[in-house]
Amino acid sequence: MKAVRYHSYGGSDVLVYEEADRPVPGVGHVVVRVAGTSYNDADSGLRAGLRQDTLPLAFPHTPGLDLAGVITEVGEEVSDWSVGDAVVALLPTDAPGAAAEHVAAPAAALASAPRTVELADTAALPLVGLTAWQALFEHAGLKHGQNILINGAGSAVGGYAVQLAAQAGATVTATASARSRDRIRSYGADRIVDYTVAPVVQALAGQHFDVVLQLAPAGPEENTQLVDLVVDGGAFVSVTTPGPQDAGRGVRTVHVFGRSDVAQLAELVSRVDAGDLVIEVAERLPLADLVTVHARAAGRFARIAELAAQAEGGDLAERLRADPAAVRAPAAAGELAGKTLLIP
Repeated sequence: MKAVRYHSYGGSDVLVYEEADRPVPGVGHVVVRVAGTSYNDADSGLRAGLRQDTLPLAFPHTPGLDLAGVITEVGEEVSDWSVGDAVVALLPTDAPGAAAEHVAAPAAALASAPRTVELADTAALPLVGLTAWQALFEHAGLKHGQNILINGAGSAVGGYAVQLAAQAGATVTATASARSRDRIRSYGADRIVDYTVAPVVQALAGQHFDVVLQLAPAGPEENTQLVDLVVDGGAFVSVTTPGPQDAGRGVRTVHVFGRSDVAQLAELVSRVDAGDLVIEVAERLPLADLVTVHARAAGRFARIAELAAQAEGGDLAERLRADPAAVRAPAAAGELAGKTLLIP
């Protein structure tokens, strides 16, 4: 079968579209014929080796955390799934990913795929949808009637966060450019702040929110300014770079990494099928183009990595200084907007 793999940590140029052995289902696993996977910046972080101390990879490694596909083989001790079932999953971070024609996936990570949208498109849901859900309800504790600022609402996580927050009965202020303004408003945002016109903190001076959800790359100074927009006892939750550890005024600051949760994923799927949650896909490309997608995203990812190093310091900063080629963008790299699907 064909797969995209890399045989060492590094920049996007370590990715290779090549022949690989078709997997067999181990105990508790199934083999899935991949209908689609998607690009996440987390894939770039793993490829660059930024988390190799806590998440070491076995090489060659196949990226692709998001999976949508159809089960073709069932391993021992799997009783809940059958050949022909359409499934969606967030795969384990250190396991072979879905950037291949087939992948062996743990049965415990699977949820039934939505029935009302194209199967491949559901690969745009797992990681970013779960991240939005967990940020809002587990970490921020968002409740009906509260006010929330979603900074970076035009992002993949942001689109789901706006929809979920609005459905929870919160008053949603969202930052977005003119390009995504109408889409974000259709998701239920009560107010749109165009960050290209004026800095967000300046545009919202004097206002306060029960929750600020940070989805945009930012340095320590900008995050501290955003924390000032949180009410006493509120929450600042960041998916990109962490906020200050001690914000004062009883404000909680949380740095979120999305994780697999089958019950939550099943709830997201049910909302898709009910017509309450829109899956937004920016583009669909053949799997062989994943190498190009990583290169296109390099500029944004390099900025995120550098800002994270400023905020976190320690081992991450040292690793970035030691191997800058792993995250630096090539001169011709452009920005990658929206959720990109890769189709085998």
